[in-house]
Amino acid sequence: MKKILLPTDFSNNSWNAIEYALKLFKDEVCTFYLLHTYTPAVYHVEYVLINPSQFGLGDSIREEVISHLKDVEKKIKKKFKNPNHKFERIAAFNTLILEIQSFVEENEIDYVVMGTKGASGLQEVLFGSNTVHVFKNVKCPVLAIPDGFDFEIPREILFPTDYEMQYQEDDVKPLIDIVSLYNTRVNIMNVSYGYELSEAQEANKALLEKYFGEIAHLFHSISNQDVPEAINNFQLRAKINLLVMINNEHSFFENLFFKSKINHIGFHLNVPFLVIPAKT
Repeated sequence: MKKILLPTDFSNNSWNAIEYALKLFKDEVCTFYLLHTYTPAVYHVEYVLINPSQFGLGDSIREEVISHLKDVEKKIKKKFKNPNHKFERIAAFNTLILEIQSFVEENEIDYVVMGTKGASGLQEVLFGSNTVHVFKNVKCPVLAIPDGFDFEIPREILFPTDYEMQYQEDDVKPLIDIVSLYNTRVNIMNVSYGYELSEAQEANKALLEKYFGEIAHLFHSISNQDVPEAINNFQLRAKINLLVMINNEHSFFENLFFKSKINHIGFHLNVPFLVIPAKT
């Protein structure tokens, strides 16, 4: 049984991500956790340190949140009627990132699925800050759904890599689990800068060949493009439905996202993005 965490702020954006998750895992037995976090707009340190109910605020806010979560669950059950799926509601007095971190660890969550859109509305802002921090800090596969994206079966998956990471089987398992649900092909893309792969890179490539051996996959070597450009162009050319990257401390994902301005990168994502934290 899959355990999937669905953070929601009750917006259309978060509902869109919930719908995506329900459709993606429609044939899987799942427990979905509907999560909303709340804190007062203005509060003193004492409010955080002492039980909020002593101030007469926490209970009323919590009741309102629970009511909204019940409405979301009713909407889901009315629209989908899937006997494979059950739901739990979590109203948490906490910040979103800290609550997701602790909930994932305590409940062995398989995926976090959340909506995302640039906080400023500028085209070059790919993700809102919450999504970026979830990518960076939560030790669980995170599936980010672009605002307004209509569900598509992930027939073509793009998996960019520099082959610098020694992959473990657990690193690719969240991807293989999704692939196994559909007739899907994984496109493993490496951007070449004119150098042959090192022995270590060849060994890491061979590991991927081993892990993807039972599923449809192709290796691609792209030259004369930087990584963001290559991702952009490949998405358009191959009609990609899902982008996947594995993140560890020294991965090119880390460099792409966090070594420059946070959440500003050179490609515009219009498909769901699965980020898998490395086990090593």
